[in-house]
Amino acid sequence: MLQNLTLIEKILLTISLVWILIVGYLTWWNGLNSLTGDKSFHWDEWIWFGVVPAIVPYFFYFIWKKKEENKE
Repeated sequence: MLQNLTLIEKILLTISLVWILIVGYLTWWNGLNSLTGDKSFHWDEWIWFGVVPAIVPYFFYFIWKKKEENKE
């Protein structure tokens, strides 16, 4: 599957994964430095600010992507 990706698709996929990791790290770090007693990982923040913004553009891409014609 990943062998068939173009260079731009690989770059966009890498940016999305790096975004998810950075937001996850910042969410974890923010939880550790919290002044309240709650030092847990805030999964809701990570999902809404990390995962959702990284995945939604791909949904739009697949919705608006032109169908490839069979070349037989």
